[in-house]
Formats: sequence, structure tokens, C-alpha cells
Amino acid sequence: HPEDCTLDINSFRSCLSERTKLVAITHASNAVGTIPDVAELIELAHQAGALVFVDAVQYAPHGPIDVQKLDCDFLACSAYKFFGPHVGVLYGKREHLERLTPYKVRPAPDVLPWRWETGTGNHEGMAGVAAAVGYLESIGEQFGESFRANYEAKGYSGRQLTLKTAMRAIKEYEKGISTHLIEGLRRFDDVTVYGITDLNRLDERLSTVAFTWPRLSPKATAEYLANRGIFCWSGNYYALRLMERLGLQAEGGAVRIGLAHYNTHEEIERLMDVLAIVFRRPSVNLAPPE
Repeated sequence: HPEDCTLDINSFRSCLSERTKLVAITHASNAVGTIPDVAELIELAHQAGALVFVDAVQYAPHGPIDVQKLDCDFLACSAYKFFGPHVGVLYGKREHLERLTPYKVRPAPDVLPWRWETGTGNHEGMAGVAAAVGYLESIGEQFGESFRANYEAKGYSGRQLTLKTAMRAIKEYEKGISTHLIEGLRRFDDVTVYGITDLNRLDERLSTVAFTWPRLSPKATAEYLANRGIFCWSGNYYALRLMERLGLQAEGGAVRIGLAHYNTHEEIERLMDVLAIVFRRPSVNLAPPE
């Protein structure tokens, strides 16, 4: 649905048949922040007899993931998104990882998990991942207390419990800054925000917000912000099909503001102040201020 960048469930359902072997789903859009109802999509795909692969790269740093509850067959993400190094992570149901034929070096063992590795492990990268997980644990220890009882009641304990509370605390905080950002962009009557903008539906999106306006191209807007110490991205962020569907690719895509749990309300207000300069003036100097 282009109006709010959500998945058309009826269209998805109509594409499924006994011929469907594999369904690939994004857990959250890296362009407009939409979070599809992944559990429902997985159930529908399984009813058709298909396996399901979930791309959770964008979602992983923003909320808790429970692969057993989702009942996905595979799920992948990368530690670089949750504040670690560039190391890929793959979850798979044991039955599939044992049954499927891996593309591996011939001398590698044919038992799990090594049959799915391509050679010597990236040990220094793994150490970096462990440090990133430790950092997330510290967030749970410091900010997750109010969610602890809820997850304990579900049977979580130890490190798993701490990480669940961390990711829930992150999700709740980011709902607040998402509200601030969306409301801030609404101050400018010619800004178009893509994705879900209903503040009562923030559970259906991340704090990743894309917008355009006629005053500057996405690239020029990003350069203008960068020259004032505000980092964002312009273009399609590899979400090419989405940008084509929204009719934005030929116009240079959109400006993406990617907020995380370490961003502040003060930073969002500074962004609004810098955008307001362009909004008030017919022409503006894009170069860095002296």
C-alpha cells in the first residue's frame, strides 16, 4: 500500500500456491521503517507448504526477536547493525540445516554448525560480536527493569532475559523519538513522510524515517545536513524496488533519518532548526557555515 508503505496481505496471499517453495520476508524496512506482521506471513507461507527466510538486518537493533515464536525456518542479520563488526548471523531450524546441502569447502566437517561455514571462522569478528552483545546486556541491566517481570513470566532467565529487556527498553524509547521526529517534520507543510505516520501505530514501524520535499533534492538535503554536522543518507539505501514503487527512484530517492536508542530529543530539535532555515528562505547556501 503506497499510502503507508505496508504490505498488502491479500496480494501476498494470492501469490501463494502449492508451487511456492520459499518465501523471503523483511522483518522491517530499512528505507521507511515498516514492520510487517511477520508471524502472520510465516503462518500463511507454511500453510502453502513453503519455507520462510526472514531478513532481520534492519529490525535487529530495534526490538526483541523470538525465532521460536515466529516459527521462521531461517533468519539472518548482521552484527554491524547492532553496534558490532561486519559479521553475518544465520539462524536455521536444525532439521533444515542438517537436511539441505551446504556450499562449503570440501574438507569442512559435515556436521553442524561447521557444514555451514565457508572456512576458518572470523574469530576477531566473533569477539567483536560478543562485545556488542555485552553492550546490549548493559542496556537491559540499566534500563530494562520495568520489563523484567513480564519476560520472567514467559520463562526467560539469565542472559536471554537481560537481552529481552534491553531490546524492549530500546523499542519503547525509540517510539518516543519517532513521535518527536514525525511531529517535527509535520511543521513543514511541503514535506512528505513515507510509511506509517499515524502516531497510534508506532508499534508497526521503526524509528527509521524517509522524507522528501520540493525545496532541495534528497542528495542536496543530505549534503546540506552533513555540512552542519547532521548525518543521514539519501537515495534508495538498496531498497530499489520500494523506491520504484513509490515513484521516487527517478527523482533521487528520499532522505532517510535513522534514529537509534542513543539519539536524543535535543538532536531532533536541532535537525528541525536546520531544516527550518531552508523552509524560511527561497534560496539557501548549502556550503558549511563559516
